[in-house]
Amino acid sequence: MNLSIGIVGLPNVGKSTLFNALLKQQVALAANYPFATIEPNVGVVPVPDARLKKLSEVVHSDKIVPAVVEFVDIAGLVKGASSGAGLGNQFLSHIRETLAICHVLRGFSDPDIIREGSVDPLADLETIRTELQLADLATLEKQTPPKGSTSPADKKRWESIEKLKKAVSDGKMAHLVIETEEDEEVAKQLALLTAKPELFAINVDETALKSAEETHQEYARKLGAEPKQVVIISAKVESELSALGEEDQALFLAELGVEQSGLERLIQAAYKTLGLQSFLTAGEKEVRAWTIKAGANAVEAAGEIHTDFIKKFIRANVASYPDFVAAAGWKGVKEQGKLRTEGRDYIMQEDDVVEFMIGS
Repeated sequence: MNLSIGIVGLPNVGKSTLFNALLKQQVALAANYPFATIEPNVGVVPVPDARLKKLSEVVHSDKIVPAVVEFVDIAGLVKGASSGAGLGNQFLSHIRETLAICHVLRGFSDPDIIREGSVDPLADLETIRTELQLADLATLEKQTPPKGSTSPADKKRWESIEKLKKAVSDGKMAHLVIETEEDEEVAKQLALLTAKPELFAINVDETALKSAEETHQEYARKLGAEPKQVVIISAKVESELSALGEEDQALFLAELGVEQSGLERLIQAAYKTLGLQSFLTAGEKEVRAWTIKAGANAVEAAGEIHTDFIKKFIRANVASYPDFVAAAGWKGVKEQGKLRTEGRDYIMQEDDVVEFMIGS
């Protein structure tokens, strides 16, 4: 499953610095001036998952393949972007190709970093959202009503277009009013920016991380977001972490009084916001994590491995990760009666280790 997230925000709020840290290399230009990033930088980042290493040890696998998130670093948007200001039209088109939007909002106090329109997180968010809404409104206003004798499907489609147009023109995000399959289909066909799920990364000073738990709820309330959508992060700290080994990273985080890196928390927030989960496969050739929608059944999960598996699905052999590790692999879970045989409609669980049986 292609999980792509567009990193957006005003110029100089820390987007490229965060992006560089996520990739653990300086592939984006993190310069202290507006529009340092003109072409979108794309990077595929592995999803941290400690289970994979343990599974590899159990089955003596030669290869570990984590689930991945594709981050797209999109150049800073400014007021008037929807009408072309600051190369805005070009940048907005890059957002259309992503699955979700991560707003990077300035919460740090460094006076040496040029603000370039930034006021405070809430006002900055309103600026960006306004440009997304104006761009979507232009798209929706180009749509024409069906003429003559119309089918029920055409009628429903137009009703969805009108509903979305009204919501966006009233200053709402489209995803807040999407209720039906028709609404979802229209938003997808038109690639509406405001229909994409949102994440909020508040880029704070290093010293503010210790009180992140308290400020997290406060920011969620101010932004009108669910707590799961908000991550308190320090792009500067993430940049420093990216240059360290695993042990030194753990020590550095402990000194800061935080348990997980911003990367881990951001990816977890993305999974929760988008309603995603992972399942695991474990064999001698490779151990792998696969991303699926929460609530997906066994056939849908098998289709993530290969589309042919959907038609040729026979059954799924399933064990929970804790049982699989405790029993030292497939043979052990079978001998201990911990291996289950599940059919097509089985709903996948987060800790499932699966072997799909596929016909010829």
